[in-house]
Amino acid sequence: MAIVVNKPIPEFESNATGGIRVTNTSHLGHIVVLYFYPKDNTPGCTTEAMQFRDKYKDFVKAGATVFGVSRDNMKSHDDFKQKLELPFELIADTEEKMCHMFGVVKNKIMYGKKVKGIERSTFLIGADGTLKEEWRGLKVPGHVDEVLEAVKNLKKTAIAA
Repeated sequence: MAIVVNKPIPEFESNATGGIRVTNTSHLGHIVVLYFYPKDNTPGCTTEAMQFRDKYKDFVKAGATVFGVSRDNMKSHDDFKQKLELPFELIADTEEKMCHMFGVVKNKIMYGKKVKGIERSTFLIGADGTLKEEWRGLKVPGHVDEVLEAVKNLKKTAIAA
């Protein structure tokens, strides 16, 4: 089942660092930011993780829970999280269930060869469990600020309602 803006997120269940189990209903009542990235300990992914880390308090203040998602295993995630002192959890989608559900698995060309990779993407899920906004194939510079602004706007809309 594909995900669609303004529709509920389909059912899923995944494990994250910190022994946390994340499902489509585990964070109802909270705004959730899911950011998908290709691989732990690579330059772009490290930069993106550090930017989410540096703005983490602002996301929490705006009422959001942040999760990074990649196909890396839990050991890789634990090391990456510790190395960068990330205050949020990382979801190990080793079987690519979430990656396929969110449609972020893409064919890429690396060093002249076709490979299956993860398209850097972020999804904003409202407190009611519906997808509110998505960013696909994004570039890291300025992205985290854009997501934070969307979270703040979503919170304002929820308060006004």
